[in-house]
Amino acid sequence: MAGASTVALAGLGVILAAMTLLWLLSLRLRDASIADPFWGPGFAIVTATYYLVDGRFGARGTLALVLVLAWASRLGWHLLRRNRREGEDPRYRAMRARHGDRFGRVSLFSVFWLQGGLLWLISAPLFGSVISDAPLGAWDFAGAVVFALGLVMETVADLQLKRFRADPARKGTVLDTGLWRYSRHPNYFGETVLWWGLGLLGIGAGAWWTLAGPAVITFLLLRVSGVTMLEEGLMKSKPGYDEYVRRTSAFVPLPPRI
Repeated sequence: MAGASTVALAGLGVILAAMTLLWLLSLRLRDASIADPFWGPGFAIVTATYYLVDGRFGARGTLALVLVLAWASRLGWHLLRRNRREGEDPRYRAMRARHGDRFGRVSLFSVFWLQGGLLWLISAPLFGSVISDAPLGAWDFAGAVVFALGLVMETVADLQLKRFRADPARKGTVLDTGLWRYSRHPNYFGETVLWWGLGLLGIGAGAWWTLAGPAVITFLLLRVSGVTMLEEGLMKSKPGYDEYVRRTSAFVPLPPRI
């Protein structure tokens, strides 16, 4: 059974190595967007690394690994299909134009290694769950239930958005039905909920500090790469989006305002 620092550093080393290989592939494909579908699978890889290096194969660690595998496989496949259809994300195209020939080197640090470092930091409740010897209890049951609720919401929201975008008659309009009637970003809200569910496993392990992981992903989705960034583009490109904003909660699902 390896020490906690050994387990943590093994996870960091593996995820940075994986991101470096992904970066090399992005240079060949000229598409930095391949980093996005790797977000979910990256957590599966780092959790499996913790699990195997730690070697205790405890019940909480097994539960954490199973939950993450379920989420990562669904999200990874969803993002891979979306990116193959839409090509390189406009964010990366803008970076490529700004940096020119330097983009390849810059993207290693600002896209791939940055994502790997964030992924490792956010995986704190998974790490805490794997290295725990405490028996499963009420916190773990609650965490699994919260995780499942978040996963269902994220999945349903993504399916509703996919069907909406596939309908040519709805092009240029705003999706305001289903879960999107109650939240402008129900998929991001679902992802936040499932991460707080994983945070409850960390509490069950007696590692309250692992709540830093859900806190970071919540901040990123609300203020950095999620809601804020999308809203800026949608306000400019979607007629009627300002009205949708006035009547619909930004994040937490709530009844529409009249």
